[in-house]
Amino acid sequence: MAFYENRLKHVPTGIRKVLYLNWQVIVLVTAVASVGILMLWSVAGGNFDLWARRQAQVFAAGMVLMFMVAMVPAWFWRSMAGIAYLTSFVLLIIVDLYGVIGMGAQRWIDIGPLRLQPSEMMKFSLVLMLAAYYDWLDIRKVSRPFWVLVPVFLTCAPTVLVLMQPNLGTSLMLLMAGAAVMFAAGVSYWYFAVVIAGVVGTVVAIFQSRGTDWQLLHDYQFRRIDTFLDPTADPLGAGYNIIQAKIALGSGGWSGKGFMQGTQSRLNYLPEKQTDFIFSTLAEEFGFVGAFSLLILYALIIGFCLISALQNRDRFSSLLIIGVAANFFFYIAVNLSMVMGMAPVVGVPLPLMSYGGSAMLVILAGFGLMQSAHVHRPR
Repeated sequence: MAFYENRLKHVPTGIRKVLYLNWQVIVLVTAVASVGILMLWSVAGGNFDLWARRQAQVFAAGMVLMFMVAMVPAWFWRSMAGIAYLTSFVLLIIVDLYGVIGMGAQRWIDIGPLRLQPSEMMKFSLVLMLAAYYDWLDIRKVSRPFWVLVPVFLTCAPTVLVLMQPNLGTSLMLLMAGAAVMFAAGVSYWYFAVVIAGVVGTVVAIFQSRGTDWQLLHDYQFRRIDTFLDPTADPLGAGYNIIQAKIALGSGGWSGKGFMQGTQSRLNYLPEKQTDFIFSTLAEEFGFVGAFSLLILYALIIGFCLISALQNRDRFSSLLIIGVAANFFFYIAVNLSMVMGMAPVVGVPLPLMSYGGSAMLVILAGFGLMQSAHVHRPR
């Protein structure tokens, strides 16, 4: 590796940056997105123009964005962390006041032809802000109470705004991403133990609040919890989504029914087949082999990110990469838990697979931050 990098010193800076990119991650990301486009083509019954074409166009634009972000030095992103966080925070306030309502939630802002979801931006703005904070903070102060409260506030403030939309899935992801960066930064385990105890108490309080004047969740969120606990109680109503998703998952068997042969999706039994439940379609058509292969691709992406973080001697860059990898992992974990009936349905897309522009662009921009930290690491 040292010999390789010494030879690259004589190569022009722009070309050298391209060669320094973590190409393993780029290839794996492209592979997963290609599978996603293939599945969108399938669930549309062979109509490429319905969802797959736009997904391919958004992915191409996202890759350009990723390369642009990657070419910018990591110190620039560190200096922009506060601005990125405040911009995302202000946009969340605007959403709560003037946002577009869709599917019972107020989560979007229309800017000309573009529909923006600020909560997606906040996922990576928060990681950027926390990485910059811990890079600035003396490592001896990391676990002192006052200096722990600052990142807790930075995490909880946008979480509350997102929860008001309401968007339970993204609010949980913000909390988990903030906790992941704090954990990687070296915050004492005792704080996490206290938080876990608090979460248990909160869950108890949520169930106790149902039907009272101080109810902590919306009625539709309680219905999602009921569905999670017993989807067969309302098989044609609230439990329909999970039941159909499980049927699709199980009916694929070992090798699946074949490309474009999934009956649950082709006959429209499977709801939101192009977004939240696209993994169920994949499992039905390609079986256990196809589903497990996708999980291997996801694991390799996260693994290469973590290797890059461990090799990086810059504290900001290392924490930034860990935060991006954690965000990506939580996307996957929440979505798969949801479609397999292991968690309530909370509307979190499967990264690089589910149809949608905002999530795709933000995820690829996040990988651009990871590549910037990788390319410009100390050598």
